[in-house]
Amino acid sequence: MKKNIWSTYSEPQLSELNSISEKYKKCLDEGKTERECVELAVRMASQAGYRDLNEIAASGEKLKAGDKVYAVCMKKMIVLFRIGTRPISEGMNILGAHIDSPRIDVKQNPLYENEGLAYLDTHYYGGIKKYQWVAQPLSLHGVVVKKDGTTENVSIGEEENDPVFVITDLLVHLAQEQMEKKASKVIEGEKLDLLIGNRPVDQAAEELAEGDDAAKTKETVKANVLRLLKEKYGMEEEDFTSAELEIVPAGKARDCGLDRSMILSYGQDDRVCAFTSLFAMLDVEEAEKTGCCLLVDKEEIGSVGATGMHSRFFENTVAELVAATEGESDLKVRRALANSRMLSSDVSAAYDPMFAEAFEKRSSAFFANGITFNKFTGSRGKSGSNDANAEYIAALRRAMDEDNVAHQFAELGRVDLGGGGTIAYITANYGMEVIDSGVAVLSMHAPYEVASKADIYEAYKGYKTFLRKL
Repeated sequence: MKKNIWSTYSEPQLSELNSISEKYKKCLDEGKTERECVELAVRMASQAGYRDLNEIAASGEKLKAGDKVYAVCMKKMIVLFRIGTRPISEGMNILGAHIDSPRIDVKQNPLYENEGLAYLDTHYYGGIKKYQWVAQPLSLHGVVVKKDGTTENVSIGEEENDPVFVITDLLVHLAQEQMEKKASKVIEGEKLDLLIGNRPVDQAAEELAEGDDAAKTKETVKANVLRLLKEKYGMEEEDFTSAELEIVPAGKARDCGLDRSMILSYGQDDRVCAFTSLFAMLDVEEAEKTGCCLLVDKEEIGSVGATGMHSRFFENTVAELVAATEGESDLKVRRALANSRMLSSDVSAAYDPMFAEAFEKRSSAFFANGITFNKFTGSRGKSGSNDANAEYIAALRRAMDEDNVAHQFAELGRVDLGGGGTIAYITANYGMEVIDSGVAVLSMHAPYEVASKADIYEAYKGYKTFLRKL
């Protein structure tokens, strides 16, 4: 294990580290869903002088070195560019991360009443240990889009005076049979329904809701929930079918440890890499090659769909960028992608001495050892992996050392035990140089994950170095 880097920092560096950590925590609090992350990124980018690429393309304006633009896909995916002095067809330096995180989604026909309790039916998203999500305060985030096209933003459970929600667990006094089950079966997917109400609609409100099916069938608790939704959001029950509502842990990102050396929060996979990439992108002002920060959706379920990395959004946006700088040319678009270098900025598993048997210590990432590089990911025999070239790794090592960026190389656990995937192999299909890099975390995919402030700081520094020097 390398030296703990906390002891290497000067007072100015510690001040910058703390500033980055506080900024990062605020972003975690504001960006608990991919939509919220994109909205936040657009706001920050606009304040830094970035403009909407779609508006520029529509006007026919040409871009030049120093110009800063962004493009958004379906409010869940965003890419930012800062035009360099070299032609884009000579390649870009790309920071790519994902902004979706494991969670629980609300189904399209979710609201029901059972024995005087109102619930929302759910479907979990991504790889989770289902038993971790019960018996803790949860919040509800998302959008409700009505037939007339109006959109209602939903965020319940984050403010001090907000109600919160919960998924109940069986009391230990009656749990003898439950506790004999495998961990994967202790709580099953259809048992992850969200408890949202118990109070029946009062008589006056019931009379006003004579046309309401729930009131007619005497599902009075459900009727009361629908009444409250109508008052707050102008929402009918059928509007759930065109809603995207996500259930996430309630509460803010917090300092962790008596020494405040770590951060405990929901969603650090992969927003710890996404936000530090965004910070680096907005802070780097001068570079020869065009810099790019790509924040994508759907990585946790295979990077599929229109807002996942498998979509053509990034490729199409690069085509618009080439057209606005060098003129329309399919060949130059292909050259731009093939000549690029990318950091697939995703988290790695931090060595956990409480579960040492799951790791191979010599090839593990450690807290406060800096940004982590994974030459390959995948599982077992490197299945599904991108495997970075040695020449590219050497160039990265040289750049990081020149800028005194602490870094480490690691694998994700023991060889035969498991593994993980990122977006690296998808962008590698263009022929570009790609390697996974990011922050090591503890309790990955749990409702609350832990990261070292020192590693967050080194990731930010490393991403800036990459944009400037590679």
